[in-house]
Amino acid sequence: MIGGSLGNLVEWYDWFVYASFAIYFADSFFPGDNPTTQLMNTAGIFAVGFLMRPVGGWILGRAADRHGRKSALTLTVTMMSVAALLIAVAPTYGQAGYFGALVLLLARLLQGMSIGGEYAASATYLTEASARNRRGLGSSFQYVSMTCGQLLGLGILITMQHTLTTGQLESWGWRIPFVLGALFAVVVFWLRRRLQETDAFQEEASGEDAHDDSTRGTIKALWQYRRQAGLVMALTLGGTVAYYTYTTYLTKYLVGSAGMEKTTATLVSFTALTLFAVLQPFAGMLSDRIGRRPLLITFAVGCTVGTYPIMTALGSASSYWSALGLSLLALVIITGYTSINAAVKAELFPTRVRALGVALPYAIANALFGGTAEYVALWFKNSGHETMFFWYVSGCALISLVTYVLMPDTRNAALSRAEADSDADRAADRGDPAAAPAEAVR
Repeated sequence: MIGGSLGNLVEWYDWFVYASFAIYFADSFFPGDNPTTQLMNTAGIFAVGFLMRPVGGWILGRAADRHGRKSALTLTVTMMSVAALLIAVAPTYGQAGYFGALVLLLARLLQGMSIGGEYAASATYLTEASARNRRGLGSSFQYVSMTCGQLLGLGILITMQHTLTTGQLESWGWRIPFVLGALFAVVVFWLRRRLQETDAFQEEASGEDAHDDSTRGTIKALWQYRRQAGLVMALTLGGTVAYYTYTTYLTKYLVGSAGMEKTTATLVSFTALTLFAVLQPFAGMLSDRIGRRPLLITFAVGCTVGTYPIMTALGSASSYWSALGLSLLALVIITGYTSINAAVKAELFPTRVRALGVALPYAIANALFGGTAEYVALWFKNSGHETMFFWYVSGCALISLVTYVLMPDTRNAALSRAEADSDADRAADRGDPAAAPAEAVR
């Protein structure tokens, strides 16, 4: 669990540090007098990275289902290390014109592929590696590590803001976190080479049909579970838009709309995200006791009715404490989704297509809605209709709410043949006439 989480931390550190430092390097690649336009350009490249997530989800999800979760996790962190290094050495507009922006774009495309596979491989690994009655808790560490990766980036940003001048940060200081990200990834590569494969995958790989199942991890196999894939997209929609609104976009919103100092806005994000990370395991444990749907429904209701008043209040927040309180309120609501979404998605699919089933529909939903959230927000702001973005977030949450109400609870799903056979044995012991040898996650 620790090995999988540490790797996920570094992956998401590299992914999020781009957004955290964009306020300092935007004008290095996109010259001009309008800061919002510069941020829109960098946000556009941030969004383009999401477009590669379905590709990465397909390729690396297939690899995880055919060759193991461990091998896919090792490959993703290698790709992320190369991408971070590319950003660190990218030439500015003054040095090479728009060639620097092209390097930035290529690096984000590579990061998009990497993170598309990382989400599915880590979600599947953490869920399969957990005891059946602790899968909510185990999967919650995905967002613990994701958030800690973002906190690491913000912590480095805060440290640099207090040790370097703004001019130094904009000139060369912004490159430092990307160099560190590449180095962190090398360490994680070494750790992931020593991970233990999950029992569920080993059971599948060594089964009677292991050598004959040529469809394992393929689109053809996933098509048999197209309803579950559609559920993944629908339940992801509201959660991913809300998450990126209150994480990657929050600092820019506090600076650009509330008029807060960059250092104060960064500190608000850092403190709120620290408490947010602490909440995840508790919510995961709660879902192991009461089920997944109650938490998902609570999130969707809170986000649907709460986004407009929270964002409006944040836009006029005048102090650190008021901004922190409102940010925490939003993140507590979002915890209902983030703490368990990995487990819910993994519990919808059988082992032979689980990683791909989580990866591809999730990555598509993220590419369409999560990756574009910041750009949509800035577009509405630039057009003079910023409050329309608040309704956009609420609408996405409403769609997911309908999904949560209609979908079954997945807490008791069997993720392996061993778990399914155990269910059948218990049913037989109770004298259930319908008891029969079961198949995992059908």
